[in-house]
Parts: sequence; C-alpha cells; structure tokens
Amino acid sequence: MAKRSSLSIRIVEGKNLPAKDITGSSDPYCIVKVDNEPIIRTATVWKTLCPFWGEEYEVHLPPTFHSVAFYVMDEDALSRDDVIGKVCLTRDTLAAHPKGFSGWAHLTEVDPDEEVQGEIHLRLEVVPGTRACRLRCSVLEARDLAPKDRNGASDPFVRVRYNGRTQETSIVKKSCYPRWNETFEFELEEGAAEVLCVEAWDWDLVSRNDFLGKVVVNVQRLWAAQREEGWFRLQPDQSKSRREEGHLGSLQLEVRLRDETVLPSSCYQPLVQLLCREVKPGTQGPGQLISLIEETTSTECRQEVATTLLKLFLGQGLAKDFLDLLFQLELSRTSEANTLFRSNSLASKSMESFLKVAGMRYLHGVLGPIIDRVFEEKKYVELDPSKVEVKDVGCSGLHRPQTEAEVLEQSVQTLCAHLGALLSALSRSVRACPAVVRATFRQLFRRVRERFPSAQDENVPFIAVTSFLCLRFVSPAILAPKLFHLRERHADARTSRTLLLLAKAVQNVGNMDTPASRAKEAWMEPLQPTVRQGVAQLKDFITKLVDIQEKDERALSLQAPPVKEGPLFIHRTKGKPLTSSSFKKLHFSLTTEALSFAKTPSSKKSTLIKLANIRAAEKVEEKSFSSSHVMQVIYTDDAGKLQTAYLQCKSVNELNQWLSALRKVCINNTGLLGSYHPGIFRGDKWSCCHQRDKTDLGCNKTRSWVTLQEWNDPLDHDLEAQLIYRHLLGVEAALREKHRQLSTGPEAGRGPTGPGEAPRDPLAELLQVLGDLQEAHRSSPAGSPPSLSRILELQT
Repeated sequence: MAKRSSLSIRIVEGKNLPAKDITGSSDPYCIVKVDNEPIIRTATVWKTLCPFWGEEYEVHLPPTFHSVAFYVMDEDALSRDDVIGKVCLTRDTLAAHPKGFSGWAHLTEVDPDEEVQGEIHLRLEVVPGTRACRLRCSVLEARDLAPKDRNGASDPFVRVRYNGRTQETSIVKKSCYPRWNETFEFELEEGAAEVLCVEAWDWDLVSRNDFLGKVVVNVQRLWAAQREEGWFRLQPDQSKSRREEGHLGSLQLEVRLRDETVLPSSCYQPLVQLLCREVKPGTQGPGQLISLIEETTSTECRQEVATTLLKLFLGQGLAKDFLDLLFQLELSRTSEANTLFRSNSLASKSMESFLKVAGMRYLHGVLGPIIDRVFEEKKYVELDPSKVEVKDVGCSGLHRPQTEAEVLEQSVQTLCAHLGALLSALSRSVRACPAVVRATFRQLFRRVRERFPSAQDENVPFIAVTSFLCLRFVSPAILAPKLFHLRERHADARTSRTLLLLAKAVQNVGNMDTPASRAKEAWMEPLQPTVRQGVAQLKDFITKLVDIQEKDERALSLQAPPVKEGPLFIHRTKGKPLTSSSFKKLHFSLTTEALSFAKTPSSKKSTLIKLANIRAAEKVEEKSFSSSHVMQVIYTDDAGKLQTAYLQCKSVNELNQWLSALRKVCINNTGLLGSYHPGIFRGDKWSCCHQRDKTDLGCNKTRSWVTLQEWNDPLDHDLEAQLIYRHLLGVEAALREKHRQLSTGPEAGRGPTGPGEAPRDPLAELLQVLGDLQEAHRSSPAGSPPSLSRILELQT
C-alpha cells in the first residue's frame, strides 16, 4: 500500500497587474513551484495587465510537501525577467479546503529574506555537567540551499545563537550542499532563553550577507527528549511588516489537494469485477450500477468520475463496451434527435476523456500542420463587417490601403484554405485513426441509427459522431492549441481570431450545415460553399471510418506509442571537460523498453540506455554547465557500473515533462537511488558539495515521486479503483436510499441471473464491497493515526 498526494491546478487569469514595461503594460506568465522547485511555466500573455491563461495541470508529489507557490513574472527580451508578485498556499491551507481552493488571491511582494529553501542537518543534545547542563549543537550539513550569487551557488555559513551568545561555522565556498561537521556548546541556566536559533547565511565580500533561512528549536522540548537529530526545513524570516495587499494585482486560481491511501490490488478486485460484470458483452443487464453512478454524480465532479471510470475499463480492456453501455443508456432516455449527446452527461464526458487518451496522437497528426500554418502566417482574418479594422491589414498594392470588401474577400479565401486543408487531412486519415477509436465510433453510429431509423433522421448518426469528433475534440483543440499540446505558447490576438473563426466553420461542418447553425451568424455565409463541400467530405470520411471491421480483436487495445519523444541536446564529449558548448542536438525517443536517439526523427535509432538500467532522473544545477534546463539520467552499464548521461532541454516545461516521463516508466525498477549529486564531478571534486570521492553517496534526495499527469500516462489500476471507491463512498447514503426504494418496489428481487442462480442484487453487492474496503482502510497502517516519531519526521 502507498500514500499518494496530487495537486490539481488551474491557473485561470490575473487582473490589475502593475505595468513593468515602458509601454505601460506587462508580458506576464506564471511559474509554479512546489517547495521552491519549479514545476510548471505557463505561456506568456503579451502586452496586458489582465492576462488570461486557463491552463490546467495535475502534479503527483510526496505527502510531505509543504507549499505550492505561484509567481507572476514579466518576460523581458533584453534583461532578466521581473518578478511581479506571488501567491503561496501551504499544505495546511489546501487540506482545509477538501473541495479545493477556488477564487481570487492578492499577489504579495517577493522578499528575498522570505525566499528560502532547503534543509539543514542538525544534532542537538543536552549534556549533563558537574556544575550545569550544556546545550550541544552539531551543524553537520545542508542541502538544496537557495543560490544567491551570480554563479548559481552560495557561500554558506551557519550562525548559532542562544541566550545572547553567537557562534559561527566556517564558510563553504560555491556550494548549495555544504558540509561543516562543526559542534558548538552553550551553558543551560535557570531563566535562560527558551529557544535556540540556527541561521544559514550566504557570505558576501562586498555587499551584505544574504539570509538563507533559519531553524528555531524549543529548548524545553529538547530538554525532555535529551537528544534529537535529523533534517530540519529552513524557515523564512517573517519579522518584517508587510505592505497593504492588493497593490500588485490578483490571481484567480483553482487548486485542489488529494491524498489517497492505495491498498494492495487484491483489495480492489471485488469492486473491479463487479463493475466489469456490468459492462461485459453477453453478461450485462440494464447497466444498473453504471446508471446509478451517473444518477448520484454531481455535475461539478462528473468529468473526474468519467475519466477515472474510463481508465479503469481501459485497464480491463472494456473501454469500448463501457462506452457502448453509456450510449445505450443515453439513447434510452432521449426522445429528440437534436438533443442527443448535447448535455454534459456521463457518456459525453467519458467520450471526451476517451478521445484525449486514445486519439491525441491522431489529432496531432491531422491538425498539427494546419495549426502551425495559422501561427506562422499570422494573417489578418475577419468575416464580421462590424469588426473589420482596415488599419491592421496593411496595403494591397503601391501604398494603397485595402478596402473593407478586399479584407473580407481575402479572409474568406484564407479560412477556406485552412478548412479545406483540415478536411482533406481528415479524409486521408481513416487508416491512421486508432482501431479502438474506429470501433467505438462504429458502435455509436450503429446504436444511433437503430434508435432513429427514419429517413428524416438519416443525418443523426453522422451528427452523433461529429458531436464528439468535431465539437468536443477538434474544435476545442483549434481554439486552444496550447491546452492540447499542439503549441507551446498561446496565440496572440490576431491568431486567436483566426482560430476562433476556423473553429466556428468546423462546428458548422460538424453540425451538417443545419439551418439552425447558419442562422446564428449571418456573416459566416461566404464560407457556405466550402462548408457544404466539407459536409460531403465529412460524411464520406465517417462512412469509411465505421465501415472498417477490425480483423484482430487485439487491435482494439491501445497501442503503446513512444512515451515521450523530441529533440534534446546530449553531452557527447566523454572523458573531456564538461562545458555548455559540448552538447549535440539529437532526436530522442522514450519507450517502455529504452531511451534511444537518432540524428533525425526518421533515421535509424540507437539505444542509449535500457529502461531497466535507469537508477534516477534528476535536474542538474545551473552553475554546472552555466546553462539552464539540464537533466541527468543515472544508469548502470553492462558491467554494472554507474554512468551518467546529461541532456539539455529548451524550457522548464520540457525539462519537467521529460523527467516526469522517465520517472513514470522506471517506477518499478530495482535499485532506484535515494540520493544523487545535483552538480557534476569536475576536476577532483563534486561541484555541489565539494566531496572528492566520485563514488560518494549523493548530497541531495532524489525526487522520483514528483511527476506531471499527461494524457498518455501508463494506467494505474489500483489508483483508479481507489478513486472510484472514494467517490462511491461519498455518495453511499444516496446509494443506500436507492437500495431501500428498490427493495420495497415492484422490481424487488429481480435481476440478471445465470442458469440455476438466485436473482442478483448488484446494488447490495456494491454496498457490501464498499463496506469491506472501508474496513480494509481502517485496518491498514496508513489509516491509523501517525506515531510521534512520524509527526516529528513530517515536521522536519
């Protein structure tokens, strides 16, 4: 069993930010740090004081994390980016909001004395003496201190203060991982100070020393314990008075912390088997449990439940059957064809999740080139005459401004070209569409045609498919390509307008060019010839898509694509000095077997590291190569000797995505390291801690538990079952009430059975399974109150 924590983060928007540029505006973006570790960087929104991001992330991290901070920055091309302000949420704050923190938060100033990080290793003892007891403080080492100097390091020393006396350690030059092993003693007297203060400082020759953090120890508690040793987290100096909040603007956030104790797989088997029995072909009855889950799920958490159920059934090879059951349930309660799959039902939400999990690579292949073209061309496109601004367009000939009619005509041509290119790419992609997606659409098409067989409803099966493919998948990706990983940055205002108009055109095609869709915006009329042609192309595409019968049932399982791929820079000067100029650009591919590289994406790949040999994937200090975003992959070679490969990424997001992908696929490797060196071995010592033994144990903890959730994550069967259990436990009262009603109603005692079997009551079985799981959680060690030693461990 394991304790797992995750943070669901949505960075919505900012408002009333201060102007940092001479133009009276700013170019804001956000950096998200968990315990001072940069995890996420949003896209920059240019020239605005009220930016909108709308970016969502999920971070998996250890239960012992302390805080998550959101820094709003102003991007500058010629100088260092300016810090506008920050919002910091502690773990305790998030734990106090079980449904998540949601709302506006004022940005506060970033005070260098409060920007502390790292831990210090202390041994504290009360030593008996002949005349009086003595307080002994051994300052052993520190790790992950904040880099305060321009070289990306610090020159740390420690100041120990007690009862008016101060003692200091020696200075360790150019290290954020210093080792001192120095001991200090103080006399303990009646009426003496009740606290011992241990402060870490960065020594500076010219300017004042920089504060690195402090630990305050309660001497009375230490007197009772006599001896205490461990890693203590450095705390900021919060003695300064704050300026009034609100002058730096605000940030709208949605942040939710979830802690889960995941039991062994065997505990979840009864729940998984019961749910699978509901959807398995040939054994399903009316889908009673799935219907009840939908009935008792509130709108606000329906997407979450749909995604979890989908992943659970994907792991059991029953995703297509689960979705087919949802199609039948929705069709059974739908009387009007034009309302089919238009609500946020469990079927709609599950299909949205299914397309993202199973069809994202397909979407990138079809839509990616068109989106890239829109971004690169940056053409002015506008169809609404009331919004045309001729001055934004430029000249059509020899210094003659374009007329409004010319702008509109050119816009129609541009949009028709993009729409035609997209529909042509879609038409050619029948075989490229994943088999499990084709099979699911084929089942949907067949069910809808059976429910609405009349000639007047001949377009309804096509619209059912396009309601998911176009309206809930392709169009949202066009509107927000950054959120679908199609682009690294948000579009500017001009490109956003082009994307919006293209998305509207795709929606009209997806709606089969119905009169209702045409009536909404009459100025879209010039696109109608292309839209009508697109409808014919789309219907032909869907006909071919649902006509392909899968010969091999194994094709219906999700094919395992590369976990991660893309260009990286690798250090290739083996045995020579490590420098930032010794990196070579190659194309890397991470699969469930190996990390491989090639000169180009299409050339033959060579294996760099076998997956089973990886022992850690961690960041490298910026000062090591005088370069940002470098990671190290520590692995064993054929002789069993530890080796390190250094890889450089182009951004903090790419760095964390690669680290996350490597950590996920190596999570079950044997021999994973618990510590590592964040520096490099240059000359005769490590650059981080200055140790001279190259085989020395690392000076910092590995962060194998910090990962980012992605659409192509490996399935985690036990976690998905735990999340479903947690949801059902929350609606247990409603389920029991439903069971009481069914038990006393006319349907009591009826249920699907096998030959010679007594009638089954799935809901009663579910309630029994929930009770058993509840008992298993109560009796698990993780479910019992933490011990005193564990509390001290969490505090330090």
